[in-house]
Amino acid sequence: MIPFNVPPCTGDELEYIRQAIANRKICGDGEFTKKCSHWMEQRFHAQKVLLTTSGTTALDMAALLCELRPGDEVILPSFTFSSTATAFVLAGARLVFVDIRPDTMNIDETKIEAAITPRTKVIVPMHYAGVACEMDAIMDIARRHGLKVVEDAAQGVMSSYKGRALGTIGDMGCFSFHETKNYSMGEGGALLINRPEYNERAEILREKGTNRSKFFRGQVDKYTWVDFGDSYLPSELNAAYLWAQLLKADEINDNRLNTWNKYREALLPLAQSGKLELPTVPEGCVHNAHMFYIKAKDLEERTALIKHLKERDILAVFHYVPLHSAPAGLRFGRFNGEDLYTTSQSDRLLRLPLYFGLADQDRQAVINAVREFYNER
Repeated sequence: MIPFNVPPCTGDELEYIRQAIANRKICGDGEFTKKCSHWMEQRFHAQKVLLTTSGTTALDMAALLCELRPGDEVILPSFTFSSTATAFVLAGARLVFVDIRPDTMNIDETKIEAAITPRTKVIVPMHYAGVACEMDAIMDIARRHGLKVVEDAAQGVMSSYKGRALGTIGDMGCFSFHETKNYSMGEGGALLINRPEYNERAEILREKGTNRSKFFRGQVDKYTWVDFGDSYLPSELNAAYLWAQLLKADEINDNRLNTWNKYREALLPLAQSGKLELPTVPEGCVHNAHMFYIKAKDLEERTALIKHLKERDILAVFHYVPLHSAPAGLRFGRFNGEDLYTTSQSDRLLRLPLYFGLADQDRQAVINAVREFYNER
């Protein structure tokens, strides 16, 4: 079986985990946690980065820092993972879903302003497949209406928009280092804080409501419980695993981009003949090859293609069921405007195997199987 995903591994992870154990500190905020955070601050020109236990808890922290109140509203796409929504539900907000663009599968920036009400407080763009949302327009809307912007950049590590790293454009950004992402620590994430006034409260939230971080920096002579918080610190063992991959971030990125480009080159004739659609990367966006998807004609054709590939030992999968149609989406939010593309495009999308180290012969087997399917139709 050619799997859809294989967790990334450079070969150095065990050595760094061994070092973490030898340091006799495997809880959070040790040497490797600091190395990972500093690397991201330097590489992405981020004001402050805090490693977290997951992309979900990074979003949780961002939502809490937005200081939402019951009845406040948050605008987001329906075509996203549940974490994007759950974080703001936990913070007490109501969800307002808007339609997506069919070219990038990102939130349609032209539909946001019509969804704004006096209760709107936050816009949450999610950068699908590591391709940036139209951030200039989104930031302009946010500034004019006095709204915060939290970027869900879970899929966007190493991607950029007009020269700026995803996650560093809004008030805050969130990365994921889940095993399905380009860089992994098994379970993990990061909160990127782009406004320094959030720094201290974010540290307190992350340290169970205490000012422990200030204590370790020598800014207070003892630490105590000062506010609400939780435990969002990942283990040093997880951070050590991630550190091995950050040191080879460009190698991993180049390898994935090579597979992405080979898929596109090989399947372009099918797209040009109108048999399928390929991903779109708008001008000014640099993507990270987080995934390569194709769009079939409709749900029936996609289902048949998945079956065709599985019969050839290739695991290809669809993606999100739109949140606004899910039981929790109906309970916690509403869809603003018309669902022109969210559901119909979701029904068509199919993700092909793509991971660091995907063998050339396996990639070619996937290409051949897709070609065979469409040549027979």
